[in-house]
Amino acid sequence: MRHIVLRASLVSWIALGLCAMGGPVAEAQGVSKGSSGLPLPRFVSLKAKRVNLRIGPSTDYAVSWLYLKSGLPVEIIQEYENWRRIRDADGTEGWVSQTLLSGERTAVAAPWMRGNDVYVNLRADSQSTASVVAKLEPGVVMRLEECTGNWCLAEAGGVNGWVAQSEIWGAYPGEAFK
Repeated sequence: MRHIVLRASLVSWIALGLCAMGGPVAEAQGVSKGSSGLPLPRFVSLKAKRVNLRIGPSTDYAVSWLYLKSGLPVEIIQEYENWRRIRDADGTEGWVSQTLLSGERTAVAAPWMRGNDVYVNLRADSQSTASVVAKLEPGVVMRLEECTGNWCLAEAGGVNGWVAQSEIWGAYPGEAFK
């Protein structure tokens, strides 16, 4: 069987870093409710193709980072009026307007494995013995349709399949949703 290999381009998803902070945090520390009434932390994605990450919750604050691709998963960790403090897969944090965020769930294939010669398997079924339909390079962004708590049904590069939830950043361990 021939495998499809989907590659990530770091330049295509985080284009300009004016500062870098911290390391990746893959799971929620505790769940509370934000001023919106929605849980904190929670995963969402970038809606716009250009998103300024600011050092504070207003356009009066300086831009510290520029994202140049929509669909990237981010974690909302704080809310202030119409602003959301987010964290990306690399651990960079800052503030964005809620209008630039989408409730669509996406994920990144094993960003902690970038630079290694490994792949994340996208499988035909939600079992570790299921056939591999594609191999995802760490950093590939995928759209999540559902997660069971152990597996997520995802689409990447036009290929649909199941990925182990432990091999992505964009869904918490044990989180289930449709």
